[in-house]
This record gives sequence, structure tokens and C-alpha cells, in this order.
Amino acid sequence: MKRTSPKDARRVETADDIEDIVSDKREGWRASPAKARRRQRRYKKRLTQEVARWAEDGFEE
Repeated sequence: MKRTSPKDARRVETADDIEDIVSDKREGWRASPAKARRRQRRYKKRLTQEVARWAEDGFEE
């Protein structure tokens, strides 16, 4: 499994899709569950920012 990248934002159609797309291949290796949750939030934020940027640009690449 690969880590989530900003390019994965192309697969987002609804807000619920972000939950399904975000993955952390090292989630089990994190020092604590709190750090894993924090990392997941960062991945979700990156995807959300990328989708917002595309919306401003008119969904063009």
C-alpha cells in the first residue's frame, strides 16, 4: 500500500471519499495511536487543500 499523495485528490467526488482515500502505510509503526491520528489529519488536510485549489482553477489540470 502506498501513502496518500496530493494526486489522489482527483479521485475525490464527495467529502466522504476523503475518508476512503486517505491511507498511511506506516500507521501500525507509529509510536502511539495519537500520532497516527495526527498524521491522518495531515493527509486529509493536504487532499482538502488540493481539491480546493482545483475548484479555484475550474477543475483544470
